[in-house]
Amino acid sequence: MNTDPNALILSTLAQKSQVKLNVYNSTLEAFKSMKKVARYLAGNFRKQLKSIDERIVVEFKDQGPFQFGFKIAGDMIIFSMHTNVFEFDRKHAVWNTPLVKKDEFASYSGMIHIYNFLADSFKYNRFEDLGYLIGRIFINKDGYFFVEGKRQLGVLFNIFGKETIDKKNIRSILQAAVLFSLDFDLLVPPYDKVAVASVEQLQKKSSTSSVKTAKRLGFKFYEEDENLSYL
Repeated sequence: MNTDPNALILSTLAQKSQVKLNVYNSTLEAFKSMKKVARYLAGNFRKQLKSIDERIVVEFKDQGPFQFGFKIAGDMIIFSMHTNVFEFDRKHAVWNTPLVKKDEFASYSGMIHIYNFLADSFKYNRFEDLGYLIGRIFINKDGYFFVEGKRQLGVLFNIFGKETIDKKNIRSILQAAVLFSLDFDLLVPPYDKVAVASVEQLQKKSSTSSVKTAKRLGFKFYEEDENLSYL
């Protein structure tokens, strides 16, 4: 066994660091494709909505190399790519998949978060408003992926190593995120949760902020749907 520190450093760089670079590039390419698909879907929805109701707004919003927004009616769905590469803890189910058993470096993954906000939170600069994580996508060096998420987002692609990320699968993920967000209604918060407001909150209501708003303010969002399983 080689115990020379320099040799060990070079060996680690040649293996682990190279894998992480490949994971990052794979995730970034997938995110670029996701932007293109989202832009296309937004334009396509706009054309079809003209004959239904022109007041319904659908927009693609590029927010930089690692984030974009998909505004549809009263919802803003934010897709955000993390720039770091992650490893799963040894208790995670991915270690039991044939993919990772065959190649332990296959477990290193990039991550893309999907958040659901109210569109008005951005329109009126309501910085105290809350969004909810409705899904997250994990992508490895070879493009294999799986999705953790709410309802269909947690069902469509929950087997790591079965499929690689491509435009068809990206389209399905985007559509599932939109459908969940549209069905995830803004509920009237419990009275006791909004019974007290500060002067500052009310004074700012007419300018850039207001009382905190969220689809499930005062409710337990995470207990509503625990469908986060995968194999």
